[in-house]
Amino acid sequence: MNEFTATVVEIIKAIPEGKVATYGQVAKLAGSPRGARQVVRILHTQTRKHGLPWHRMINSKGLIAIKDAYGADEQKSRLLAEGVEVEGNKIDMKLYLWNP
Repeated sequence: MNEFTATVVEIIKAIPEGKVATYGQVAKLAGSPRGARQVVRILHTQTRKHGLPWHRMINSKGLIAIKDAYGADEQKSRLLAEGVEVEGNKIDMKLYLWNP
């Protein structure tokens, strides 16, 4: 695992329950401000191996980005269980965005 991937994994693990982070935010924290797509790839390939809280990751508009209805519903359910309010597929970034 390269340094960027390892850093992204650690950042995602650090997102606390009841908070969300954006792909771009994690990329910037990991040292690659334009690496949001890399974060998505890492999330897809490393979640099972590292037990990442994938459901706490959203896009920069505050939306659940999963296109698959089952996956989006699963993410929404997990967020609701943590106390994150979800209106449709949108999360209020002012209330729930993680600020490390």
